[in-house]
Amino acid sequence: MVTLHQLRCFVATLEHGSFTKAAEALGLAQPSLAQQIRLLENGMSAPLFQRVGRGVVPTEAALALEGHARQALDAVEQGRRAVANVDRAVTGTIRFGLFGAAHLYLETQLVADMRERFPSARLALIGQNSMDTIELVRRGKLEAALVALPIDDSVLQIKPVTRDEIVYVTADPDRVQQIVTPADLAAATLVLSEVTWGDADYTRQQLRSAVQSVGGTLQAAIEVENVETALEVAALGLADAITARSVVRRHQDKLSAPLYCFSLEPRLYDHFAIVCRHNAVLSRPVQAVIEMAAARLRELVRATAA
Repeated sequence: MVTLHQLRCFVATLEHGSFTKAAEALGLAQPSLAQQIRLLENGMSAPLFQRVGRGVVPTEAALALEGHARQALDAVEQGRRAVANVDRAVTGTIRFGLFGAAHLYLETQLVADMRERFPSARLALIGQNSMDTIELVRRGKLEAALVALPIDDSVLQIKPVTRDEIVYVTADPDRVQQIVTPADLAAATLVLSEVTWGDADYTRQQLRSAVQSVGGTLQAAIEVENVETALEVAALGLADAITARSVVRRHQDKLSAPLYCFSLEPRLYDHFAIVCRHNAVLSRPVQAVIEMAAARLRELVRATAA
């Protein structure tokens, strides 16, 4: 089967007269481009290029194919532009749900993406906590949302996006070992966020279970609402915090002192997913926002985990 990718590789090779230069122009490895040309030749049942010195020249079959290949690529580009024009014409309000700490991950960038894609639409990003956001989706007040798991709800469809490691955060790297155990947590002076949610907060539930497994009790010396405040307290050396690695990396340059992250044993993670109602027919703008939000979050977590 002939693909658009094969045709792009074919046209680029025609234009550059070299597999190497064509691959560079498309941002591909040369072997990958050559493989696409071989697949296209198999699909056409004819050789398309002959090697001459360090380059290639088109065969008669390639010259016969060229016009059709360019027409196909032009048609796809025209279709893409037509769809983009539809997106630019979208009006009304696009509503999308987010988890509580989304502003520390992707919210501003997502707004920029949405404004570029849907410049005529009004935007509403909603959510102070995943549980509240999930309830809005369940009740049909939101089409979809990007939230933190877990969710135990047969009404909702869940599509995992990525995960972010929960780490022990301290201003004093000599205070702990390389791996922080449940016994270490039981003895630590901690500042914990999400005080309003307390026992309902899933991260706290996991930490509490880990500490209880060694006969200890998870106790916070300081409790605050916002993750940012917890990190600022940790930067002052007043207590150690526990939060997601990406949040620390993103917030580090705003703090009064550097913070150091250590993995927990056993390792814990925040898991993120897109949720919507089963069999929901999502509007095109919301489908686009889902794709943008998931891509942004994956990119951020991958970058900060490196």
